[in-house]
Amino acid sequence: MTDRIYYNDSYATEFHAHIVDSNSDRTRVYLDRTAFYPASGGQPFDLGQLGGVPVIEVVDEEDRIAHVLAAPLESLEIAGQIHWDRRFDHMQQHTGQHLLSAVFAELANAPTISFHLGTESSTLDLAVPSLDPDTIQAVERRANQIVFENRQVSVDFQQSSNAIGLRKASDREGLLRIVSIRDLDRSACGGTHVRATGEIGPILIRKLEKLRGNIRVEFLCGMRSVRRARADYEALSRIARSFSAPLDETPALVAAQAEKLAESDKARRRLSAELATAKGRELYSATLPDSDGIRRIVRRLDVFTDDVRTEAQSFASGPKAVMLLLARDPPSVLLAVSKDSGIDAGRWLKAALSALGGRGGGSPTMAQGSVPSEEALNQIVL
Repeated sequence: MTDRIYYNDSYATEFHAHIVDSNSDRTRVYLDRTAFYPASGGQPFDLGQLGGVPVIEVVDEEDRIAHVLAAPLESLEIAGQIHWDRRFDHMQQHTGQHLLSAVFAELANAPTISFHLGTESSTLDLAVPSLDPDTIQAVERRANQIVFENRQVSVDFQQSSNAIGLRKASDREGLLRIVSIRDLDRSACGGTHVRATGEIGPILIRKLEKLRGNIRVEFLCGMRSVRRARADYEALSRIARSFSAPLDETPALVAAQAEKLAESDKARRRLSAELATAKGRELYSATLPDSDGIRRIVRRLDVFTDDVRTEAQSFASGPKAVMLLLARDPPSVLLAVSKDSGIDAGRWLKAALSALGGRGGGSPTMAQGSVPSEEALNQIVL
């Protein structure tokens, strides 16, 4: 069984240990004691060195911990060093999660069902269908108030039968490791944590996402929140400069510009459709009827667009008209016919495509489909 130093001292960064087991090439070793935290409970593993060799992964195997190394270890007695910046960042995020989970439960009756500590940000999944912006702001404000109060964070061990007042009941039996934030939270947890809430640093709730009936909350603590706030500010400042406006006035300007753009796009699409309709009518007038009185036209295009469909529909709105359009990317067919052409576009095209390994269909006057290759397009024309 591995003695887990981090259980009692999350601030331990150096230690000495003895290798008690390993794989054949000694790149996966087991120690009698370790300060390396393995991936567990949503928190990533620590990085660092053992005997000067980089540790690239730490795996929890219940009673013992495996250390995966970048190269073999020679000595049985080794010194270990933890990558402190990574460890402390994880401590801030994990204790911040405990704090946020307690405040979400307190202010929003929103229990935490899962936690993930990522490389850039962390997430909480809450068992509620929705959260309004006022609640999010209240939770963030309350959490940061508790950070500023610098409340003690303590670790103790209790038998599961005697562990009362836990935010979430533990399904483990026997001895539990309990992490407490004074006058706020008690949770069974094996992770690494700071000594007081002030060390968490500022807490920033950044994004909400609905996920399978729950709410996922993205948050950042400590220097992560400072870096993210700075990046957000710089991005907003660049937008404000592009509008030659103060930062606080930029959201209203962006909203106004977006509305104008939507109106312009709507007008453009209307004019484009009118132009395509006029082109279809002009093309109909310029196409001479065949001996059976039907005006036929075949066109090859790169792609189909809404304007192309509108033009075909306009062409076929005239009497005795048939337009066949072929697109190269992807190989596609569009057939538009007048009601008096004697052709059921949907039925005809479906049969033709099926014979060539394609698929599609449509109404009696307009149908569309696809074929496996450009060669099949030539067969459609024939």
